[in-house]
Amino acid sequence: MKKLVLSILLLTAIVGACSKGSDAPEVNPEKAVLRLPAKDEVCLNGVSVSNTESTVRFEWSNAANAQRYEVIVKNLLTNTLTNKEVNTNFIDINLLKDTPYSWYVISKSSKSSATAESDTWKFYNAGSGKTNYAPFPAEIVSPTYNQAVGSGNINLQWKGADTDNDITGYEVYFGTSETDVNNKSSSLLRAVAANLSSTAVPTNPGTTYYWKVITKDAKNNSSDSGLYKFRTN
Repeated sequence: MKKLVLSILLLTAIVGACSKGSDAPEVNPEKAVLRLPAKDEVCLNGVSVSNTESTVRFEWSNAANAQRYEVIVKNLLTNTLTNKEVNTNFIDINLLKDTPYSWYVISKSSKSSATAESDTWKFYNAGSGKTNYAPFPAEIVSPTYNQAVGSGNINLQWKGADTDNDITGYEVYFGTSETDVNNKSSSLLRAVAANLSSTAVPTNPGTTYYWKVITKDAKNNSSDSGLYKFRTN
């Protein structure tokens, strides 16, 4: 009888120990801090591999509790994404010359289902002999894509940036037709001065609106934010 009781107690202790192990908390990774290419940098140090492409090195800090990283690079002219996963804190990627990009890093861990996303930085991958650069496409702040908002006067907001610091202004296109706004068919809302980054528009309830921002600089370069839309309640 004593042997039976001891066996039961031992079995209970083993099961309890296993249960405690399986209930161990997840260790979530922290976000990486970006290093290279620097924020808003004209990237002049890429290694040329052809007339149209150069190799750009991406570097970031090692993030606590992270075993691997996913690097996402976005072509800001075409919105094409390049995704690479590595277990180091750097990677070399071939990119088009004379093209603006944004990038960020997602920290991942084998011990947790959670991830951590770094800040997003922009840079311009320069071409040989390039002396002036098109502005970065305007970053839409509000309303965000497909956001539902109240009707009435809506404030359209964006952020502009240019490595040459010679933005001369913005053209805001706005309307209820995706085709008209994309084709700029009578959808120019207004020209906005370079020192401003918002403009108010009247809206009606229950309507979907489309808009985009064209950024212009002193060298007659321009960039397109891409089409955004929102709907009113």
